[in-house]
Amino acid sequence: MTKHELLKRTKTHALRVIKAVQALPRDDVSAVLGRQLLRAGTSVGANYRVACRAKSTADFVNKLKIVEEECDGSLYWMELLIESGLIQLRRLELLMKEGDELLSTFVAAIRTSKAARQS
Repeated sequence: MTKHELLKRTKTHALRVIKAVQALPRDDVSAVLGRQLLRAGTSVGANYRVACRAKSTADFVNKLKIVEEECDGSLYWMELLIESGLIQLRRLELLMKEGDELLSTFVAAIRTSKAARQS
C-alpha cells in the first residue's frame, strides 16, 4: 500500500468514525464515550499525516507509535460502546475490521522501519 493510499484510507476511516459518533444515542455516557472515540479515531489519520513528514527514520517510528496507540484506543472505545449496549455490533463491525487492518499495517510499518534502521 502506498503512502497516498494509506493517507486516503485513514481519512475515510476518520469520516466513518464521525458518522458512527453522530449515530450514538443522545445521553451523557454516549457523549463521553463518543467524544473519546471521535478524538482517537480521527487522530489516526492526522498523526499518520504528520508521520509522513518525519525528519528521520527514528522520528517516523516515534510518530507511527502514536498512530498505533490512537488506532488501538479507537478500537477500545468502540468495544466499550458495543459491550455497554449503546450501539449494536453490526453498526460498528466493518469500522472495527478496518481499524484492526490499519492497526496491523502500522505495527508492520514500525517493525519494518526499525529493522531498516538497525541494518
